Amino acid sequence: MKKVVDVSIPLGPMHPSFKEPCRLKCETAGERVISAELELGYMKKGIERIMKGRPWQEVMFLAERVCGICSVIHNMVFIEAMEKISHIDVAPRAAYLRIVANELDRIQSHLLANYSFCYTIEHETIAMYLLNIREEAMDLLEILTGARVTCAFIVPGGVRYDISDDAIARIEGGLLRIETETTRYAKMFHEGPLIALRSKGVGILSPEEARRAHAVGPTLRASGIAEDARMHHPVYQTLEFKPLTRETCDCHARIMLRFDEIFQSIALIRQCLRMLPPGLIRSGGTCTRGEGTHFGEAPRGELGYHIVSDSYGRIKEISIQTPSIMNIEVCAHHMVVGVTSIADVMATYISADPCISCTER
Repeated sequence: MKKVVDVSIPLGPMHPSFKEPCRLKCETAGERVISAELELGYMKKGIERIMKGRPWQEVMFLAERVCGICSVIHNMVFIEAMEKISHIDVAPRAAYLRIVANELDRIQSHLLANYSFCYTIEHETIAMYLLNIREEAMDLLEILTGARVTCAFIVPGGVRYDISDDAIARIEGGLLRIETETTRYAKMFHEGPLIALRSKGVGILSPEEARRAHAVGPTLRASGIAEDARMHHPVYQTLEFKPLTRETCDCHARIMLRFDEIFQSIALIRQCLRMLPPGLIRSGGTCTRGEGTHFGEAPRGELGYHIVSDSYGRIKEISIQTPSIMNIEVCAHHMVVGVTSIADVMATYISADPCISCTER
């Protein structure tokens, strides 16, 4: 019998399926992946170093530029960390508006992630449908915050802008359109024979591997583990939030879970708008000296900020833990190992929704 020769196949740093540059180096026997390593370093920003010595008012804007796709949660976690340090209470009305902004951002991020997967497996019809409905989510975010990407909506003690009855009606109408269209696309994805061939049973991540490798977010929950930082947030607790999971542990589960979470986010936004209390949108308060750590659930998983500030609210030290660094390492060391074709390596990698921008912050 002829011996199979191992081949080293590098994917990237430039590839049509990559939103951002990195290199995935696969060791293969034929096209079956034996092992893989991820090579980073193509777009290091040094943003944590830039933040040091600056007042919180500047760092707030820098934080949401760590990742443009999930900028709202970076804004939210940084501000809530400063509120924890400085013992600032949040105005009740603003607390619910923050959740509305955060869940709108999650919807557009999940739609973009699922678009990327469909584009990678060359199902461009569903991909473009998803990208089109994402524009509706971005428009709703603009109605609420005044911007589509870097919103700077959340400030110590509250939010920048209140919401009018007209804006609530427009958001509710937009949510109905997103829900209707996404229901259709999720069904197309779930039942499509091409998608089943390229996603079911591909990129398996067992619960044991997910826990051992510290996967987070939808990548973890698609392996049947119900962990979500939103469970520990006081406002989400009033909404009786519970994490969603899938059990098949493959690419199909990861994409379908994001569809599930889109519908969950729509329900959470509607609940917040119904429960929205009257009153001010800012409680006041001054950022002061202190040290603290705060976590939140980004669309890709757990996001953490550790901050040391001085008595003027300047940032002396800051460390940001982003979710993608765990998920892309899990992908390289577990999910792509055993994949039987290089095309499925790309699909598996994209199914983890990697963000190199926040990884190389």
